Amino acid sequence: MKEEIIIAGFGGQGVLSMGKILAYSGLMEGKEVSWMPAYGPEQRGGTANVTVIVSDEKISSPILSKYDAAIILNQPSLEKFESKVKPGGVLIYDGYGIINPPTRKDINVYRIDAMDAANEMKNAKAFNMIVLGGLLKLKPMVSLESVVKGLKKTLPERHHHLIPMNEEAIKRGMELIKLCE
Repeated sequence: MKEEIIIAGFGGQGVLSMGKILAYSGLMEGKEVSWMPAYGPEQRGGTANVTVIVSDEKISSPILSKYDAAIILNQPSLEKFESKVKPGGVLIYDGYGIINPPTRKDINVYRIDAMDAANEMKNAKAFNMIVLGGLLKLKPMVSLESVVKGLKKTLPERHHHLIPMNEEAIKRGMELIKLCE
C-alpha cells in the first residue's frame, strides 16, 4: 500500500494540520511517511498545500508530480492540481470553496460539504477533520484510532479536550462524502 496525496487550499483552513495528523497517524501504525508542506509568506489567507505519502515500504522521494488523491479546498488549488491526479485517482473538493467544479472524467470526483457541516456543528475548526474523514472513508490508509493518537501528538495539551469533537467531525465526514455523477 502506498498513497500519494496532495491537500491544497487557503492558509487557515487546516491544510497543513490535516497533513500532519495524517502523517503522524501513519507513524503510529509503523508505516513509512512523508509530510512536505508548501506555503507562501502570507500563510493565513494565502494558498497552502502539503504532500503526504503513507506507505508500507520505503519512500524513495517526497517530491511528486502526480497524486493518487487530491483534497482541494479552493478554486486556485483546483486549477493547479486537478490535472496532477493520476488517471483512476480520487479528487475530493469542498462545495463551499469551488465555483467551477472539476471536469475530468478519468478520475473519481467526490464532493464533501464540510464547511456546511462545520457550521452545523457550530465549530468552524472542525472543517479540516470533516474533510479528513471523507478521505479516510475512500482510502482507509490509517485507522480512526491512529488518527485520534495523531491528534494527541499534534495538538497542544491545552487543546486535548477538543479531541472527542474532532473524532465526531471525522465520523461526520465519512458520512458526508458523495461521488459526483
